[in-house]
Amino acid sequence: MANDLSFSEQRARDHLVLIRSALKELPDCCSDFIRAIEPTTTALTRLAYVRDLRLFFKFLISEVPVFAECTYLSITEHDLNRITANHILLFSEYLSLYIRDDEKAETNADISKMRKLATLRSFFKFLFKNNRIDRNVSQLIDLPKLHDKPILRLEIDEVARMLDVAENGSDSLSERQLKWHEHTKTRDLAMLSLFLGTGIRVSECVGINIDDIDFEMNSFLITRKGGAQVILYFPDEVARVLKDYLEIRKDITALPGHENAFFLSMQKRRITVRATEQMVKKYALVVAPLKKRMSPHKLRSTFGTNLYHETGDIYLVADVLGHSDVNTTRKHYAAMSDDRRRLAAQYVKLRDDDQSQS
Repeated sequence: MANDLSFSEQRARDHLVLIRSALKELPDCCSDFIRAIEPTTTALTRLAYVRDLRLFFKFLISEVPVFAECTYLSITEHDLNRITANHILLFSEYLSLYIRDDEKAETNADISKMRKLATLRSFFKFLFKNNRIDRNVSQLIDLPKLHDKPILRLEIDEVARMLDVAENGSDSLSERQLKWHEHTKTRDLAMLSLFLGTGIRVSECVGINIDDIDFEMNSFLITRKGGAQVILYFPDEVARVLKDYLEIRKDITALPGHENAFFLSMQKRRITVRATEQMVKKYALVVAPLKKRMSPHKLRSTFGTNLYHETGDIYLVADVLGHSDVNTTRKHYAAMSDDRRRLAAQYVKLRDDDQSQS
């Protein structure tokens, strides 16, 4: 039964439903491709691939004259062989600005372009390997060059202020926000503390069930990307706010199917990823108004950076964050802080003091 499924299992099932629905409107070769990558990808990844492919075929039909007479379902292997490297280049340019089905304008940064073009590379590689096309034109296209960006995270004083605003409110919150704050402050403080104290992902946070938490060991069970389950530990400070929220949570009768969810929305359902993202952004705009892209993932970056600075152990950071490749961790969390950069200036001397005064 659906009610017996964990959050991650139900989420994967929902993604499968969306994948199957979308594939019904795409050429058969798309279904074959998605089926081929199923053993090595998550349902969420495959859903992203399906959406990328749908966007590509939409571009061909609406923007490339030689495909104007085609529909999604009428595209054949003959049509696939008519796709050129120039068409993919035009698609990359199209991604900079296009109109969605709901008539809203959509733009893509380089990292989003790269992911969509990477989907095409995988798709064309599959087609060529299985003799569905005569040549793999996607190999002729270079992916956008990504430039490293500084990690967006909260400073120590901003972390303290965010938790204080969540607990006590702020004049910077709107009247409507303050009204809701009275009902959600204990939950919000618990969620923010969990992000900042453990570095979990937003999907891992909203997926926590009541019986996943062990206060005797200050530990909790989460389901990582890919379905693996791990036990993480939280400090006493986080334990206190989680217990405070649990006392409130015990008195809430959740809607059917959400009885075991730990974090609930005001509608007595398991809180969603989107609602959690909006909650984090609300408090972040109060304490760090210039950091407009603050999100649960940036709180994860804050935890990772702080843990590395405190321990200097990049392998510990990688393990706690659930990174399969420590190089990913090293790239994002081993950067020196501004304070350490300032210290560098004190160690380099161009001339002896006596020479500089002569």
